[in-house]
Amino acid sequence: MPEFVSDGLTGAHQDRIADLVAQLRSVEPLASRYRGVSSVATLEQLESVPVMLKEDLQVALRQLQPRAASGATWVFQSGGSTGSPQVGYAPTGLYMHDVYAQWKALGPDDVFVNGWSAGKMWGAHFLVNSYVDHAGCVAMNLGAMTKDEYTPWLEFFAQRKVTSFGGTPSVLRLVFGHAREAGIKLPDLKSVLWLGEGWDKQLDEDLPVVAPNARRWGMFGSTETWVIGTNTPECAADTWHPLPTQLVGIGEDDLLDFTCLNPEVLNPVLRYRTGDAGRIVTCSCGDPRAAVQVLGRRDGLIKFRGHLLNVADFVGDLGALPGVARAQLMVTETDNGPVLEVLVLPAAETAGLADRVREHVVGSAFGPSIVFQRNPHALEVAVVDKLIGNDRTGKISDLVVRA
Repeated sequence: MPEFVSDGLTGAHQDRIADLVAQLRSVEPLASRYRGVSSVATLEQLESVPVMLKEDLQVALRQLQPRAASGATWVFQSGGSTGSPQVGYAPTGLYMHDVYAQWKALGPDDVFVNGWSAGKMWGAHFLVNSYVDHAGCVAMNLGAMTKDEYTPWLEFFAQRKVTSFGGTPSVLRLVFGHAREAGIKLPDLKSVLWLGEGWDKQLDEDLPVVAPNARRWGMFGSTETWVIGTNTPECAADTWHPLPTQLVGIGEDDLLDFTCLNPEVLNPVLRYRTGDAGRIVTCSCGDPRAAVQVLGRRDGLIKFRGHLLNVADFVGDLGALPGVARAQLMVTETDNGPVLEVLVLPAAETAGLADRVREHVVGSAFGPSIVFQRNPHALEVAVVDKLIGNDRTGKISDLVVRA
């Protein structure tokens, strides 16, 4: 049976869940699933509510087309395939008042650099800017950097006495690894904000050399759920304290599901399963409240340089290209960050096939194209005679990961 990180449902929580059920019941393809759901007043009754998957939420959003009560309604993408992105909606502010109430990673005296990419409907850059509004600090919108830009920007940050830097761990690893190699110090840096991927342990080696006073502060969530939980330097990097407005459930195979209890949240997130697995733990920070340790993904999705990539959809899209019999992805960790290699088994003539596959990936309107446009070295394409498989069973996986 599911287990919830909660002491129970308040009257306001019950009203919110009833509204979510009503919204989902109004979506014709989902109506039959929620028709039998009556009032939910207890966690035991919540257990009987169907789990929502990614496609279920996208079906609901396509029909509901939610709008903010006031101000703008923002649409962001959370990943998907090269064919069409998955999306989430949010009002101006992106619910960051709830985050700031729990998590004081920045204060008025900080000088913060936002290193998240701002392109192609990605939400993290704008989400953090909304958090900065609550902190009231000095902020710089840096966005993505190329490798040739690291040194001048790092020297500028040192001169301006930057106290905080934020980005995905794969970007942070490259920035601070370069700073360490180049002998650049950031003595005023006190905090490193991260979101979008698991923490990279190499940063535990580089940060003490480059910025000995810096500590990590993390947020965990998705574009559909927005921020679910936070951690501080005293927490383990994989352990999170849920916001009071986020109800976390742990079900079969340790798969997590999330219910957004904030009535302002536009996405109808009710027992929404992201594909992450986890368990309830006591955090090392000393906070007596139950925390969630995230164990990783179990749904065929991977995070590559901050982009959520659906392996099966990506491989299927490549396999439909003329001249491609089958494709396989191989992710390799390097000193310059992860590299995605597309292995292509040709159907016939191989001349120019690798270039055509690369052009398709980089030139796609959706999917991870923005990652490779900014990091061309992160994508390699090779035409091969044989894909990587299990010699004993003959099985060939869509994804191979090598350290």
